[in-house]
Amino acid sequence: MAAALPLVAGALALGIPTAQADSAPHGRDTLNGTKPAWATARSDRGATDDGNKVTARVYLAGRDAKGLADYAKAVSDPSSPDYGKHLSARQTQARFGPTRQQKDTVTAWLKGAGLEVTGGNQHYLSVTGEVSAAERAFGTQLHNYTKDGKVYRAPSNAATVPASLHGAVLTVVGLDNAPKRAKHDETLPPPGPVFKNAGPFSSYYGSRTDRGLPSAYGAKQPYAIKGYTGKQLRAAYGAKSRNTGKGVTVAITDAFASPTIAADAAQYAKRNGDPGYRKGQLTQVLPADYRYTEECDAGGWYGEETLDVEAVHAVAPAADITYVGGASCTDDDLLDSLAKVVDNRLADIVSNSWGDVEANETPDVAAAYDQIFQQGAVEGIGFYFSSGDNGDNVASTGTKQVDTPANSAWVTAVGGTSLAVGKGGTYQWETGWGTTKATLSADGANWDALPGAYTSGAGGGTSKTVAQPFYQRGVVPDALALANGGTAKQRVTPDIAAVADPNTGFLVGQTQTFPDGSLQYGEYRIGGTSLAAPVIAGVQALAQQARGGQPIGFANPSLYDRYGTASYHDVTDHPLGAGVSLGVVRVDYVNSHDDTDGLVTSLRSLGRDSSLHAVVGYDDVTGVGTPAAGYLTSFRGHHRR
Repeated sequence: MAAALPLVAGALALGIPTAQADSAPHGRDTLNGTKPAWATARSDRGATDDGNKVTARVYLAGRDAKGLADYAKAVSDPSSPDYGKHLSARQTQARFGPTRQQKDTVTAWLKGAGLEVTGGNQHYLSVTGEVSAAERAFGTQLHNYTKDGKVYRAPSNAATVPASLHGAVLTVVGLDNAPKRAKHDETLPPPGPVFKNAGPFSSYYGSRTDRGLPSAYGAKQPYAIKGYTGKQLRAAYGAKSRNTGKGVTVAITDAFASPTIAADAAQYAKRNGDPGYRKGQLTQVLPADYRYTEECDAGGWYGEETLDVEAVHAVAPAADITYVGGASCTDDDLLDSLAKVVDNRLADIVSNSWGDVEANETPDVAAAYDQIFQQGAVEGIGFYFSSGDNGDNVASTGTKQVDTPANSAWVTAVGGTSLAVGKGGTYQWETGWGTTKATLSADGANWDALPGAYTSGAGGGTSKTVAQPFYQRGVVPDALALANGGTAKQRVTPDIAAVADPNTGFLVGQTQTFPDGSLQYGEYRIGGTSLAAPVIAGVQALAQQARGGQPIGFANPSLYDRYGTASYHDVTDHPLGAGVSLGVVRVDYVNSHDDTDGLVTSLRSLGRDSSLHAVVGYDDVTGVGTPAAGYLTSFRGHHRR
């Protein structure tokens, strides 16, 4: 079972929108990127009724948007004299946040146009009103457009704001109403249906092999492990007994909240050899209300939270964990969760196992995310995002593309591997995560159509919308940075990787809904880059402890600074040699929970990720590699390339 990345609502980061006067009517500045790419002349169905309601967010640029980005870079770059000179949340707001005058001026303009300001915070003002008022305020006409067989509202031209606001507005989000409207006062559903692994299992990689099954790639392949535990993952990634994450706080953001997380996490730790949770070690910051519980499959998010919490604790058992739940899976609500972390300095490290494809992100939303990430960098907070579970996304979307927000230049994109941990916790090897499935033939004599069809793999590739960040220069091959054509180098993901393959995955424990309707605790193996992100977040907690508790902050400059050193395992798809392919045997329940409907036996081949390949050096499956024993030791002193 791979932990599928839940989707965030939103639509494509074509660049960072900035106010420009030259393309706007006289006396107004354009908010670039506020007209979505899908709002084309061909799909235009005419003007939106003036009396329709619009709900939007006007994001504030703050005192010094350029200065914020510049300082976020300087404070994160080991070669900068300002490296590590982080500011408090209060200092960050005082230096870069909006002034009272800016908020008052923007509020007056919005009200003057006939919009009602319904709320907001130091990042944005929420407004509502009729279409006619929104058109007056933002200097554009709102039209109806067809998209994916449905009709949505969007600006016919990019929104503009009065030049007299002096750059106080970063962007506006919500003039287009794809994909859905809010429903309030919703209650959370029970946990989702039970999932269980059938077995037989290996207890460590290669510990159990059925000699009666057919060979694959010239050898008998072992059964999949039951699920790695914290002890095995810590050994694989170089953690010693003194590395516990003590004194470090890891935040986790997802949508909604599992009603059984505290009991599940405690029971899992007790059963699998992890230290118990001390009082107050696991806390939750939850919204007052939830939205879109059906559209977002709220119950499906419980397993995501469970995986993230248990994986962080397994790798960094003394770290504090703060779960910050979103009111839904939409960008607005996930942005609010991230903002809570930054505005209240809730953590040093933030694990985020969610995302969407780049084609579904609009530039206005990308700008709002990046502002949060930059403020976090200034405060010494690092954000870690799953790179995706569908390889190059061609199989799932028909288009080769990366995931977002992992594509942001201001976050650490975490890719995935298949991991072999041997007897006694010994690290054997890793491949890039990319799986094909061949089913055992009816007569049991062979694996049908080996290697079989592609099922899943670590996300990665070259962004179409984000320029190459400074830290990737000289490390990422030009063949990848220029993969989209042209002469402008682009951002490539991921940055680093860890175990993600659900066939070499992590054992989790969660309360689930059984066929008889009962709620019972059960354990199963799971994977996805939804696993890799919290594993890396846990490793970063260990690294921060190793450097005396000083926050690592935005990690990418220091990650790339260590490229090519003993800090990393350089992962390739063929770790045992170019001619050697690898796989594991899996036995699964047809109905996902018991043998009533029979079993299916399959051979899952490793290291076959769509068009992406893990090769020597940096690659678009595993980035700079996975943490080796030298990674944590490198934080005990000052490191320079």
